Amino acid sequence: MELRESIKLFPHAPGVYRYYDAEGTVIYVGKAKDLHNRVAQYFVDSSRLTRKTALLVSKIVRAEYTIVDSEADALLLENNLIKQYKPKYNILLKDSKTYPWICVSGENFPRVFLTRRLETAGKNRYFGPYSSVHHARALLELFFSLYPLRGVECKYKINSEGLLHRKYRPCLKLQTRSCAGCCVGKVSQEEYGRWIESVARILQGAGGELLREYKAAMAQRAAELDFEGAQSYKQRVDLLQSHYAKSVIVNSSPIDADVFSMVFDGNEAFGNFLRVRSGCIIQSLNLSFHSRIEESREDVLSFFIAEIESKFGRLSKEVLVPFLPDVELDGVKFIMPSRGDKLSLLQLGQRNAAQARFDALKQSEHSDPDLFRQRVLTELQQALGMKVLPEHIECFDNSNLQGTQAVAACVVFRGGKPAKKDYRHFLIKTVVGANDFASMKEIVNRRYARMLNENPEDLPQLIVVDGGKGQLSSAWEVLCELGIEDKVTLIGLAERLEEVVRVGDPNPLFLDRNSQALKLLQHLRDEAHRFGITHHRNRRSKAQIRSALREIKGVGEKMEQRLLLRFGSVPRIATASEEEIAEIAGAKLAAIIKSSL
Repeated sequence: MELRESIKLFPHAPGVYRYYDAEGTVIYVGKAKDLHNRVAQYFVDSSRLTRKTALLVSKIVRAEYTIVDSEADALLLENNLIKQYKPKYNILLKDSKTYPWICVSGENFPRVFLTRRLETAGKNRYFGPYSSVHHARALLELFFSLYPLRGVECKYKINSEGLLHRKYRPCLKLQTRSCAGCCVGKVSQEEYGRWIESVARILQGAGGELLREYKAAMAQRAAELDFEGAQSYKQRVDLLQSHYAKSVIVNSSPIDADVFSMVFDGNEAFGNFLRVRSGCIIQSLNLSFHSRIEESREDVLSFFIAEIESKFGRLSKEVLVPFLPDVELDGVKFIMPSRGDKLSLLQLGQRNAAQARFDALKQSEHSDPDLFRQRVLTELQQALGMKVLPEHIECFDNSNLQGTQAVAACVVFRGGKPAKKDYRHFLIKTVVGANDFASMKEIVNRRYARMLNENPEDLPQLIVVDGGKGQLSSAWEVLCELGIEDKVTLIGLAERLEEVVRVGDPNPLFLDRNSQALKLLQHLRDEAHRFGITHHRNRRSKAQIRSALREIKGVGEKMEQRLLLRFGSVPRIATASEEEIAEIAGAKLAAIIKSSL
């Protein structure tokens, strides 16, 4: 009662609230346009809360708030408090890795190098971070091609006194002309500074502007008949054009925007941030988030925006988003593009976020295989629209050779991995000739009629048949006859285009070819095919042996085994002498076997 009374005193103002448990630990931090209304939602009607949110509310014993001037301030304060307290039930940033930055040192003759250590104190300037270290290295390669800069390995603290007294010894780079020779005074600090500022402009997205300046300078030098100077600028123009030809450029339109894209996977979220200047992407960063309670996607996007703002400072005036966040920022216009270059940028970010999700999933396959399989099953459940998780899946496949030796296989996956002890072979008993539809009907009926009699609780959540609509319809008829059509989900996997065929749906379902859900279905189908083909080959081999030996009058099963044990194969028996065969079968039978083979 004391908690509810204190909440009634919360003001109608923007701010940040904090929930504490019985031990005085902050377990949740939230932001609000109206603190009173937002916090009251947790305590008015518990039936409206999700299970996880209700669990959070049950642990709250104290609530506190901080008033701020605007929603933007609330967003940043929330982000800072989450980083400080790491509350159990908040959205938490998952990325523990450090991203590379390009550093321009604060020396008299600055060096440009790659680093993963961001030091805000000092005169160094940092640009980035970059999701791809290859991109950062490509930029460094461009800079050293454009300008003869000092290398990161040069440790001299160059100053006028040292230059005057010739304290520095030049290295091999001066002789190869890859360095201008700052250490021996071959380039002035002013000229070197102009190179460094050009590097900074490229890193800030003004490469297009710099390119136009170089073209103008090249034309001017040529008009003045300074062909050597014109050639120098032409080389820089060519290098810049070559670099931007490989880079991601929207087009010639001068788009300046920040782009946020997100992909959700249960309580996990994967975000991609792109910073675009003059139509060119100058920064790209992937981040992943985890939430213990059911946060809205708008909340997650707002948290993502706050994280980026804390890393890179003020956002662009235009911010492209797939949906509107639950916060408004002064001077920032959120846009959901529907066409054109801005939509292309948003789609590019979406592909990057989806790739980040895929990479995280693949990594968890090795680091946490149980979690990986659980997420794959969840993905399959969502793709097929199932109400329950397909923990138990069975797949059927038929095999025959021109209608003879007809067999079938059933493979079982539990928890996303093969349960080989539950695999079953079937001999087709009631079908004559090559009739896949009738064979499918027989084996599905035999499998689940027996299961209903012996262990009805072990019915699978998902049944997969190898084939299209014909095999699917045959299996569906059986499930309806057995009265279990409402208890299981049935699909067919057609091999030609890897499409998923569903009962009652005239249009096949095409899963993303890179999705783990489709790969699991393919694994099931391939395993059923392998298991069935192996059994079929074994039966064909036995049939060939039986036709050669067992059809000889006087040769029974035991004599067949003794002969094969002695000679190894039927061809060896055929090439053996009658006397050798007689040692096993006797003279009379040996003569019959020899003449027959």
